[in-house]
Amino acid sequence: MNPCKIYLKKGEEVRIQEGHPWVFSNEIDHIVGFIKSGELAYVYAFDDTFLGKGYLNTNSKIFVRILSSEDIEIDDAFFKAKILKAKQAREGLGYQNSYRAFFGESDGIPGLIIDKYGDYLSIQILSLGIDQRKEMFIQILVSIFNPKGILERSDVSVRTKEGLEPFKGVIYGEVPPKVIIKENELTMSVDLMNGQKTGFFLDQQDNHNAVKPYVKDKNVLDCFANIGGFGLHAAYHGAKKVTCVDISALAVSDILNNAKLNGFTQVEAIEKDVFDQLRAYQKEGKTFDTIILDPPAFAKNKDAIKRAYQGYKDINLQAMKIIEDGGYLYTCSCSHYMTIDLFLQMLQDAARDAKKKVQMVEMRIQSKDHPALLGSDESLYLKCVILRVMNA
Repeated sequence: MNPCKIYLKKGEEVRIQEGHPWVFSNEIDHIVGFIKSGELAYVYAFDDTFLGKGYLNTNSKIFVRILSSEDIEIDDAFFKAKILKAKQAREGLGYQNSYRAFFGESDGIPGLIIDKYGDYLSIQILSLGIDQRKEMFIQILVSIFNPKGILERSDVSVRTKEGLEPFKGVIYGEVPPKVIIKENELTMSVDLMNGQKTGFFLDQQDNHNAVKPYVKDKNVLDCFANIGGFGLHAAYHGAKKVTCVDISALAVSDILNNAKLNGFTQVEAIEKDVFDQLRAYQKEGKTFDTIILDPPAFAKNKDAIKRAYQGYKDINLQAMKIIEDGGYLYTCSCSHYMTIDLFLQMLQDAARDAKKKVQMVEMRIQSKDHPALLGSDESLYLKCVILRVMNA
């Protein structure tokens, strides 16, 4: 049986050669050999230059996800070496208890996410080729991490684009309803089965800790607080008072529980819509020294950018109005469609309308265990900008 060979249209090889691992169906000139979804395909430029090999899927616009730019054996040992190398890189950066152990395309296996939460793993599978080899990956993960349990959190709609059903469940060992982890120096209780993403926002772990210079002896407002990652770190780093706001009653309960776990008495949690609460504070003349904004992704596709821009602008504008003169706004966006340039433009627009003068004192991206692959814009998605906000 002849292997599948995919030849790209002239000029379409540039993005692949720059490191992007996706081959889109509309970039293909012609195909030679046997086509079977989930199996390996060899990718060539129009001039017959070998570009790489990876699993193909005829159901997806991403026709091939390249695993290697070399013609080498893709087997158990290949995948185990990739995952072990990624784990060792995180440990070399100082991560121990909880971190992203493998970040899909950035680490060389497109469609595979592995997060470590203490003695447990939570994984996400986003491609057909990986899904078909799930048992092999479970064996590899058990041999490398020796976890007490592995949870699969593939309950995401993007799987339908691969012809896969969303799935959530324990696939190895046992996973308790709540798992106790260490995030930096804090003890956190996380719900892996029902929490955000694979259970928690590990991509903000470094940014949570980076609030330190902006919170000591300050009155801090943490908006879209989830289970309290930013707010509790503010308390740990000496905030005088911390108010966490989230629309979810469950999140509010989790915040108070995690505050108690860490012995923080200066933390309060409010179940409110952030947009409404910011306006309410403005009406009553309440101000804060530092405000943290970590909203969900307002733009999940290109078509939503215009509406998302207004959403981001609104919350940032309202926050700037209630920050003390010389106070700080720690503001985030987790949508890769909201580019850094667009995000900064939005902040400038918000500052102008709020009649504030702002200085950017720091810019951050996702935590170091979520490395961004140059050449793959999708992997650089999280932006954190810290502004000093002053009366104009």
